[in-house]
Amino acid sequence: MTSLHADEAFLGHYHLSHDPFAPRVPGFKFFPAQRKPVLGQLHHLARYSQLLLVVTGPLGSGKTLLRQALVASTNKQSVQSVVVSARGAGDAAGVLRQVAQALDVSNAEPNAILKQVVQLGLTGQEVYLLVDDAEQLDESALEALLALAAGTPEGRPHVFLFGESSLIADLEQISGEQELFHVIELQPYEEEETREYLAQRLEGAGAGIELFTAAQISDIHESSDGWPGNINQVARDAMIEAMIASRSAVKRPKMGFTMPKKHVLAISAVVVVAVAAAWLIPGRNKAPTTTGAPTEQAQLPLGKPTPNVEFANSGQPTNLPMVGQPVMRGPLAEEAGGISEGDDGVPVEGSSATPPTVTTTAPPAGVPAGTPATPVAPVTPVAPAAKPTPAPTVATAKPAPVAKPAPAPAPAAKPAEKPAATVAKAGAAGSSWYSSQPTGNFVVQILGTSSEANAQAFVKEQGGQYRYFKKVLNGKPLYVITYGSFPSRAAADSAIKALPAKVQAGKPWPRTVASVQQELAATR
Repeated sequence: MTSLHADEAFLGHYHLSHDPFAPRVPGFKFFPAQRKPVLGQLHHLARYSQLLLVVTGPLGSGKTLLRQALVASTNKQSVQSVVVSARGAGDAAGVLRQVAQALDVSNAEPNAILKQVVQLGLTGQEVYLLVDDAEQLDESALEALLALAAGTPEGRPHVFLFGESSLIADLEQISGEQELFHVIELQPYEEEETREYLAQRLEGAGAGIELFTAAQISDIHESSDGWPGNINQVARDAMIEAMIASRSAVKRPKMGFTMPKKHVLAISAVVVVAVAAAWLIPGRNKAPTTTGAPTEQAQLPLGKPTPNVEFANSGQPTNLPMVGQPVMRGPLAEEAGGISEGDDGVPVEGSSATPPTVTTTAPPAGVPAGTPATPVAPVTPVAPAAKPTPAPTVATAKPAPVAKPAPAPAPAAKPAEKPAATVAKAGAAGSSWYSSQPTGNFVVQILGTSSEANAQAFVKEQGGQYRYFKKVLNGKPLYVITYGSFPSRAAADSAIKALPAKVQAGKPWPRTVASVQQELAATR
């Protein structure tokens, strides 16, 4: 904050044009209480006294403001004011150099300066020499200033020293028994003067004394001891505290039940996952059964190429139509009557109620439900075991050559379910790749998802060096997508900076291949 401006919130809250309690304010009028009489006294002594004039008071008592008022109230045509600061130049050489420069004197000596003062007096101009921070003057500087104040019979400057009360003892030591200076001690304000001072400051900024209560004004006066510099600071602090208190009261939440934000986000995430899961679960249509062998109808594409998918325990790839996700049935149990049914009531291959194996296609659009499906490719049945489990039945859009029958799996093993057909191959490939990498290498972990379909889609979309592996977190599967394989962490960090912006948005981070291999081992 500068000396002329308060922070924006402070000014805006009270609708102020400027900070009314800054040390320097635009258009501020000199406050008359106990200061205007002193100003008149200084002018009087400068005209009729031959002594050096000293104004003392503690820090914040208004000495500098009084010095400014003295300069501003002089007649510029008849008075040349020379202002000198003792801060950083408190010896005789430093003070005389400033005076000589202001009066355009080449020789910074008391006699040369006095000659210039006499010359200015002949032209009708007096010289006022005003020294700020005079308590920092050393003995040599005080002696030089006393010599200038004494002057010569032809002329002399009027010397004013503004400083703290410690200055008086130094002058008394130099003067001895001689009367060489006159002291004016500034006094603090009374409470009523403090109130008038606050009102004048606020009115200059476009506000009024009603911003403070009578109790606040009393507190400000007591805390500041009546010194104007302290009044400025205490009053400003009081206004800021009141502003903060009023804003806090406005922002205080109403009483009532409010669910924490993190709970709302968690519920939203669960809802999104549930909707996504419902969308991804394939629909199943049960065909009406008639007397004889039941038929199962599935919505399969016609005339579209089908990808090869390798089933568990199968040595031959089989063409599988893909509509979103394939529909596959598996036996669950055998009933006491000797008929084994799947989870939708369709008799399972090998039971007494079903012919060997039937491959069906979905009826064309417009064909009534219940129309028997057209056999496409009969498959030679497999010799039944004690409790046979059939190989998956595959429907194709076009007639295909008869495939060799897959050997029946062991009775205890369950057939791979529908999503596992695609996942098994990709997951196994990913696991083997991570196992083949050096343990000291690094990969960049991109993200983790509980949906393998999402992981597959992400890897397919990004391509390149993106892979994923499966781990178990809190008893649930998590599919972790990684990028690349790098010999050092620095190389992995550099690769992260080159990733697309939307990938970097997920805050990817480097990790060792060894840590991935440990998670894979734990998952197995």
